[in-house]
Amino acid sequence: MNFFKSFLASCLGSLIAFAILFFLMIAFLIASVSSLSSDNEEVIVQENSVLHLKLNGPISEMEFENPFEGLPIPGNSDGTIGLLQLQQTLRSAADDSSIKGIYLDVSFFQGGYAKAGEVRKSLIDFRKSGKWIIAYSEMMTEQAYYVASAADKIFLNPEGQLEFNGIAIEVAFYKKMFDKLDIKPEIFRVGDFKSAVEPYMLEKMSDANRLQLNELITDLNSNIVKDIAESRQIEPARLMDISDKMLVTTLEDAMKLHLIDSLLYYDQVLADLRSRLLLDETDDVNFIKYSKYKKTVSNYSSSKNEIAVIVADGEIVPGKAEQGSIGSDTFAEEIRKARTNKNVKAIVLRINSPGGSALASDVMWREVTLAKKEKPVIASMSDYAASGGYYMAMSCDTIVAQPTTITGSIGVFSVLFDLSSFLDNKIGITFDEVKSGEIGELVTFTRALTPLEKAIWQKSTDRIYASFTSKAAEGRRMNVEDLRRVASGRVWSGTQAKEKGLVDILGNFDDAIEVAAAKAGISDDYKLRFYPKYKTFFEEWMSGMEDAAKVKILKQELGLNYQLYEEVKNLKKIQGTQARMPFILKIQ
Repeated sequence: MNFFKSFLASCLGSLIAFAILFFLMIAFLIASVSSLSSDNEEVIVQENSVLHLKLNGPISEMEFENPFEGLPIPGNSDGTIGLLQLQQTLRSAADDSSIKGIYLDVSFFQGGYAKAGEVRKSLIDFRKSGKWIIAYSEMMTEQAYYVASAADKIFLNPEGQLEFNGIAIEVAFYKKMFDKLDIKPEIFRVGDFKSAVEPYMLEKMSDANRLQLNELITDLNSNIVKDIAESRQIEPARLMDISDKMLVTTLEDAMKLHLIDSLLYYDQVLADLRSRLLLDETDDVNFIKYSKYKKTVSNYSSSKNEIAVIVADGEIVPGKAEQGSIGSDTFAEEIRKARTNKNVKAIVLRINSPGGSALASDVMWREVTLAKKEKPVIASMSDYAASGGYYMAMSCDTIVAQPTTITGSIGVFSVLFDLSSFLDNKIGITFDEVKSGEIGELVTFTRALTPLEKAIWQKSTDRIYASFTSKAAEGRRMNVEDLRRVASGRVWSGTQAKEKGLVDILGNFDDAIEVAAAKAGISDDYKLRFYPKYKTFFEEWMSGMEDAAKVKILKQELGLNYQLYEEVKNLKKIQGTQARMPFILKIQ
């Protein structure tokens, strides 16, 4: 009897598993067919159309297509908006006679201020064509408002919200947690401002770190306020006072202070759009979504002259790259191929990275130095190009950064974690070792390092810092001592970095392309190609189903604490010598 019960139970489990798999395969096939037909479908843009630009999703450097977007499939996620594709699409819309204007829908801008600045500049360029932009939302964060300030008119829902009170940098500290768990970080660093290790050794910011971060956000906020003041025709000093004192606590305040133009409901916004399009009050507005309109943009060029844009977005790690990480093997190979390709006349490194592995950064630096001997190599900095991210850029012919780019942080640190007391006292595991000489394993978590081993680690960290700064000085054509005065791990805004000689030009991605084309002598005849090529969505989906399911469960369980979990989980990535940035920029 028990045999038949077990047999029937096994059959039932197999049938259920088969049914789930069957429905997943059906969904997969439906989405595949839908994706193929959508890709092959010719998009017709009606006359008198309005481009509906919704910017509330994640903003990445490059766009990764998701043909299953919106479908309830395990491992599925919402698509991202690629900044570089967005800029191309807005240029096309400016020249498209069928597009009369843009309806900008932005409440939460999920990108840094440099990306926001690039989007904003593209919107302003769109308006130069004589077309209009109307921004409307039920609420706007500080970053969303910064982007929306590029519009002709800003409308908000009468019961909505607007945040305008400056920016903040928040740093999490783990020392008390480590003390409770009997975990002892063993830290080696160079530079008073290399504060990435402070969370493991302190309970609050050091005076040096507080100084650099205060000066950084003051400069960032100044640039942001200056841009908004120009667009809204408000005196910068007055706007700064509004921000510092948070004079906008209601939307009526925002109206009186000219931060927004009107308080309207959606139907009233539609009425405004109809009047701009010269429509009757019963006519529908011809909206075309960005996701659909971008398919009309052609990147074809018959030019044989290529500018290779190598997009480095994420943390720097050894080995192969994946979406969200800069693998040194992958990027070194891409730079090498661009160097040896006769059709490639110039290279633009588009960098958005807080740093990572010092060794991986140096591997890529070497390929940049070789490439620039044969053709122009230009660095274009996005939100971050700090520490290892700056390492990638420092040997380029020209470095272009946004005023709000966070860069510099020229310094290194090494961290190991002694878990011996934690394993002994909390779990009951102990270790012992036999060694042939005075030195045991230099990378270990099962015991504390000896004084001699600590001296070796500090000497190694000092050597890497000396190499980093000497190479940076060579790339920037500076005296080493002068370079080290602005190094020591200190972070700078793009504006500050230009004043210190770490950046050549304040500008966006388009400016970097113009510099590359001019240096290559191909200003009127070139095409852009973007590298590297990542896995297809289907490959990512199949390999990421389990991870995505785990992440979804954790996000549901931890809520707002998920970010803290991610930071703690990432501790394992920083063992060894690192060149990385010390903090997260948080919207206040």
